[in-house]
Amino acid sequence: MNEQYLTVAEVAQMLDVSKDTVRRMFAEEPGVIDVGAQRRRTSRPYRILRIPRSVLERVLAGRAVKDSRAPGTTAN
Repeated sequence: MNEQYLTVAEVAQMLDVSKDTVRRMFAEEPGVIDVGAQRRRTSRPYRILRIPRSVLERVLAGRAVKDSRAPGTTAN
């Protein structure tokens, strides 16, 4: 089986969140490949991650379960 790896930008676009949010969400997830940090001349360093599609799906499924159990929500 060939795993598809996604960039931070691709995941950010898919989830409609910022790249920084994606980095925070996935930096410590098992299975995510941390290629390392890259320095830019004008701003702070940032992490280069490659996120397997299977990890993305696992995290989203876990969030859906957590959201459905949130206080004050009703099940349909």
